[in-house]
Amino acid sequence: MTLAEFLPSWNAGMNAVSASALIAGWTAIRRGNRELHWKLMAAAFAASTLFLIGYLTRFALTGVHRFPLQGPVRTFYYLLLGSHTILAVVALPFVLRTMWLSAVKRSFDRHKRIAVWTFPLWAYVSVTGVVVYVMLYHLPRWMA
Repeated sequence: MTLAEFLPSWNAGMNAVSASALIAGWTAIRRGNRELHWKLMAAAFAASTLFLIGYLTRFALTGVHRFPLQGPVRTFYYLLLGSHTILAVVALPFVLRTMWLSAVKRSFDRHKRIAVWTFPLWAYVSVTGVVVYVMLYHLPRWMA
């Protein structure tokens, strides 16, 4: 298996790890466990960073991949991909600011105010990243 063949699955895995860590981190902070929350958010950030490195590498190696199916599933795929892409761009500064306020500034009140926006954006991008992968790399085989 080449790197270009491996990276799509790796990227989906990193999105899945990020989504799982985000949900577990949200649960931890709701229970008042700041230490566990911080570790899980750091894991989500690391997984998202590894995803981005993998995605940019895959894109450099193979370029754009076209969705091969037609009809309503194609429309749904492109709507999902569009929202995923736009919100990924929007989420990045929110993620960086949220992490900065917590890790560097130790400004937990400000962190909390922005995290209520960051969490749903980041979670949506992570989950839809996995769905986009499944639709692009597996759905065409399943529907053949």
